[in-house]
Amino acid sequence: MNSSFFAKFRGDRAPLPPRPARRAIALAWLGGFLAIAAVALLQLGLSAPFVLGSFGATCVLAFGYPDVPFSQPRNIVLGHTFSTAVGLLFLSLFGPQWWAMAAALATAIALMMATGTVHPPAGSNPVIVFLLQPGWSFLLFPTVLGAVIVTAVALFYNNAVRAGRYPKYW
Repeated sequence: MNSSFFAKFRGDRAPLPPRPARRAIALAWLGGFLAIAAVALLQLGLSAPFVLGSFGATCVLAFGYPDVPFSQPRNIVLGHTFSTAVGLLFLSLFGPQWWAMAAALATAIALMMATGTVHPPAGSNPVIVFLLQPGWSFLLFPTVLGAVIVTAVALFYNNAVRAGRYPKYW
C-alpha cells in the first residue's frame, strides 16, 4: 500500500455539520420515546416479543432525520422485513455458522440496495437473527409488526409536530 492510500484516512477536512436546533432535538427525543413505548406496551399486552434493538436506530432516523431516504416508510418496513427474512433464510439453510452470518448480512445489504429499500438499522437484523436463532415467526413478530408500529407513530407524530410532510415518498 502506498502513502496516498493512507492519506485518504485524513478525510476531506470538511467542516462538521451544524447541530440541530434544541426544538428539533426535543421533538426527536419525544418521537423516539413514543415509538418505542408503543412497541414495548404492545409487547406487554400480548406477551409476544416486539422490540428489536435495531428499532432504536430506526427511531434516530425516523424522528431525528425524517426527510432522508433511509427514514421513509418503505425503507423502514421493507428494509427490516427483507433483512430479517435473509437472516432467517441463511440460518435455516446453513446453520449458525460465522460465514453464514456474514453472507446473510452482505446479502441483506445488496437486496436493500437492489430494491431501493436501504434502511441502515435493518442491517443489524441478520446479525440479531444469528445471535437469537429464532423461528420464522420472528419475521412477523417482532420484525414486521414492530416496524409498522414505529412507522405509524412516525407518520402521526412527524405530521403533527413538523411543518413539512412525512413521508417524502411511499
